[in-house]
Amino acid sequence: MTLATGVPAVEPVRGWGKVPEELSARVPAEQRGPGLDRDAVRLLVSRGTEVSHHAFRELPRLLRAGDLLVVNTSPTLAAAVDGEVGHARVVVHFSTRGDDGRWAVELRDPDGRGTTRARAGAPAGTEVRLPGGVRLVLEEPLSARGERLWWARVTGAEVLGLLREHGRPIRYSYTDRDQPLSVYQTVFALPSADGAGSAEMPSAARPFTPGLVAELVSRGVQFAPITLHTGVASAEAHEPPYPERFAVPEASARLINAARAGGGRVVAVGTTAVRAVESAAGPDGVVRAAEGWTDLVVTPGRGVRVVDGLLTGLHEPEASHLLMPEAIAGRAAVDRGYREALRGLYLWHEFGDVHLILPEEGPHAERC
Repeated sequence: MTLATGVPAVEPVRGWGKVPEELSARVPAEQRGPGLDRDAVRLLVSRGTEVSHHAFRELPRLLRAGDLLVVNTSPTLAAAVDGEVGHARVVVHFSTRGDDGRWAVELRDPDGRGTTRARAGAPAGTEVRLPGGVRLVLEEPLSARGERLWWARVTGAEVLGLLREHGRPIRYSYTDRDQPLSVYQTVFALPSADGAGSAEMPSAARPFTPGLVAELVSRGVQFAPITLHTGVASAEAHEPPYPERFAVPEASARLINAARAGGGRVVAVGTTAVRAVESAAGPDGVVRAAEGWTDLVVTPGRGVRVVDGLLTGLHEPEASHLLMPEAIAGRAAVDRGYREALRGLYLWHEFGDVHLILPEEGPHAERC
């Protein structure tokens, strides 16, 4: 439903509204018209409660020499595989590989439109038949929070090989059609030595193109690569993130600390980059090389020690991801930004528009 002004009608949620279905980005930006590239999306900029509207291609002039962008190099896996439980068809979303060789998985039901819907929990011992004679057995829930994700044991093949041969990118119902895996890789994605990757694309970085990166570098903006392999974030379950594997290299830690010491702003590209950097930061705000698993959930109560700004996609009003922007900018700034995004008909989800949250400027502004 649309109001006479052309603005979609919304229901009050979090003080700014419910996201109308028509604001879901259904295809990537480069497929919306001839001559378009990934950077053909809009950029909402928040500085405190001040909001301005831009094209993403304007990012280089919104940052300044000495600023540093923290980017996630995790590649996206073809993490959805068709299977069967008894006579029923299912889709398995492979989320995270554990240290003991098991995988955290989510079972979903095909919806008849090429996508999936949430599936009622299955008991421990449920066996899923996968292509090539591979078997998957659910062993125990990943968390006491619920039974959406399970630790599962796979026999008959190596999972990463199974994904390469039979997998496809995870796709949700708000998109129009299947896309090749290349559409879900960011310009920063690098192959992992062990073949690991993200179940879902670290999508805040998707609008970057090689040309835009080159322009940013030419203007004195630096990049600090980190890795955080994201797990499945179901479209229906707005849960806090589960533990995920991350790595902050020594060189990136030095770049971040140097930027902060020199008065530059540390801007994380995506919530995954925030989680990794804040996991590697000590109470003194110094970032040190670190790797392993992080269960850190960044909330307004916890706050941030390192990150000054955030480039992120637009999240649903129920999404736990919104706690992180609030930790960086405060509730009032996030609510104002989202009201403006709705008013301006910005597009949501992984192929949608993006939101740049920067520190307030002026004599009374404080470092985040």
